[in-house]
Amino acid sequence: MNAMPVICDMKVDGRTLDHKTLEQIRRMAFQRIREGEKPAKVIASFGFCRTTIYKWMNASAGRGRGLKALRSTRGTGRPRSLTPAQERQVFRWINGRNPLQYGLDFGLWTRQIVSILIKQKFGVHMGVTAVGRLLAKMGLTPQKPLQRAYQRDPQAIERWQRESFPAIVSKAKRQGAQIFFWDESGFRADSVHGKTWGVRGQTPVVHRPGQRQSISAASAVNARGGFWFQTYKGALSGELFVELLKRMMRHRKKPVHLVIDSLPAHKKALVREYVNSTHGRLTLHFLPGYAPDLNPDELVWSHVKRTGTSRRPLQAGEHLDERIDAELAAVQRNPKLIRSFFQAPSVAYITDW
Repeated sequence: MNAMPVICDMKVDGRTLDHKTLEQIRRMAFQRIREGEKPAKVIASFGFCRTTIYKWMNASAGRGRGLKALRSTRGTGRPRSLTPAQERQVFRWINGRNPLQYGLDFGLWTRQIVSILIKQKFGVHMGVTAVGRLLAKMGLTPQKPLQRAYQRDPQAIERWQRESFPAIVSKAKRQGAQIFFWDESGFRADSVHGKTWGVRGQTPVVHRPGQRQSISAASAVNARGGFWFQTYKGALSGELFVELLKRMMRHRKKPVHLVIDSLPAHKKALVREYVNSTHGRLTLHFLPGYAPDLNPDELVWSHVKRTGTSRRPLQAGEHLDERIDAELAAVQRNPKLIRSFFQAPSVAYITDW
């Protein structure tokens, strides 16, 4: 058999061939060598690099080896550091928990922290690169966490969602009443909440009014698109809260069940006196502590601050109170937008009653 000419730029990469094909090529090559052909010409005829045939010949040298050394073997790959059961345990450690719960002095998961915990629990050392591959395989990725106060009471939150709020809904239906969620927020003319583009290494400059302006606002929102608001100056006191409640209840024909947080001003004695004086037209209900995410009115403030003054700073001669009044009035005229706030997962427990 005549050898094929060697073409350097047409070499065959053995890694692209399956195991059975490579084994057959090795056997054919050795058969031709036994018949007297030169190894270099044989390997060239198959399109492989010249040194490949000598690696095969060295592998087959020695008593009892021969053609057996040319058989294909299945690669075992890198051995697993952890068993499948241990990998599932690692996932349970990370999913919904933090390192502090396992006695580690750090509040966020990192590859190094996971490696330390694996060493402590299983006696297995894994480098950070191996840990990264393991986490990726389990569908875990580095993410910016949502912040929650450690004082949150999960049991109280569950009771609110499963028992307390459904009871409020049932009572409101019997009375023909409305349910509103109330919250307050502050605005500053010099705050910038968004981002803008700029040249790398050169921080962009956003011009804002030199004169500081601030204003506060209270609002109440319901699942059917109802919205009430009022701006005010200064800190909220019990007296001011009562005045705001009176303005909200003015001209209302239906009773109102108002869901609020436990701000001290909301629990003053004079507030209770005013509520009692309404003879059932107004009832206050308090959300669980440290759970602002249960209040859809928080999403109103988030929307206004993302799309309002933070995106278009005040111009010369503009007043912050007028701008906030206009932006909240625009929200009030958009029931579809208001109803969309109740679609957020954190307030999914609220139904359009």
